[in-house]
Amino acid sequence: MVAALYFLKRYRHPPFIGVPSRRGCPRPNVLNSSRQALGSRRRSPTRPTAISANFTGGHFGGEWTLTYTLVVAFGAAMVGSLFSSDAWNGVTFAAAEVKNPSRNLPLALVLGTGLVSLLYIIANVSYLSVLPYGGVAGGADVVARGVRFATEDRVGTAVAETIFGASGGALMAFAILISTFGCNNGLILSGARVLYAMGCDGVFFRRAGTLNRNHVPAFALIVQSIWTAVLCLTGTYNQLLNYVIFAALLFYVATTTGLFILRRTRAGVPRPYRAVGYPVLPALYILLAAGVAVLLLLAPTTRTESVSGLVLVLVGIPVFYLWRRAERPAARA
Repeated sequence: MVAALYFLKRYRHPPFIGVPSRRGCPRPNVLNSSRQALGSRRRSPTRPTAISANFTGGHFGGEWTLTYTLVVAFGAAMVGSLFSSDAWNGVTFAAAEVKNPSRNLPLALVLGTGLVSLLYIIANVSYLSVLPYGGVAGGADVVARGVRFATEDRVGTAVAETIFGASGGALMAFAILISTFGCNNGLILSGARVLYAMGCDGVFFRRAGTLNRNHVPAFALIVQSIWTAVLCLTGTYNQLLNYVIFAALLFYVATTTGLFILRRTRAGVPRPYRAVGYPVLPALYILLAAGVAVLLLLAPTTRTESVSGLVLVLVGIPVFYLWRRAERPAARA
């Protein structure tokens, strides 16, 4: 949202004095009137400075040396960007309810992931076009603090305040609310389908694999809400972020590895979905995801939560087999 508003504001049509109407009276400039009503300001003189500081004179790449500390820090910094696109595969959880899944699922994955990646790049370009990357920790305003020392790392809010003034913070908060509700909607719907499938396969409560009279996995939704509430009480937002991303990376690696295993053990099974770039692209994905997971274990800022996620995933292995063993007598009866 901030990126779209910024480019609209920067590349708008030049203001005109007035266009004569049919009655000969000058017609007011709607764009300028709207800007004045919203209390917008003249273009900030700091933007050319930010652009020159970030994109010219070799400042964009900067001078750096590939060291162990840099690599580990890079892995830790990936947590936020990975979380922003973590729901890219959520649509597959509801594959049984999708019409023409052999066509629509790959299309949804490609378009969704591509659009989010494009928006992410545009947002970062807009940030660096408004604020200089470097700054002072105790700067007097958002421009002086820059991207590096933005208040509580809220770069988007700092950019919005630079463009729109005091109302920028409220605009960003409103945009975050919309994004949060939309994200929660998708996560709630898709996550419950996983518990529903587990209940149907006998590796979770059997009741989770049932639907109510409205054909909704109500029990799975209740279990998911309880577990979500428990997680919210176990740590801060950043801690949960590190914990979730590490566990998600492990399952991404396991799922993609399963592609190679099934190609060998079930070679004759019909495959309506085509794995593009197989085997090179899936193998590269496994290496990169596993590499980031290892870096999260090595980084001091993410190590504790990553180890917690690893322990929880490992505990799930014996629980899985014990649950299956307990379900077998019930299934035979």
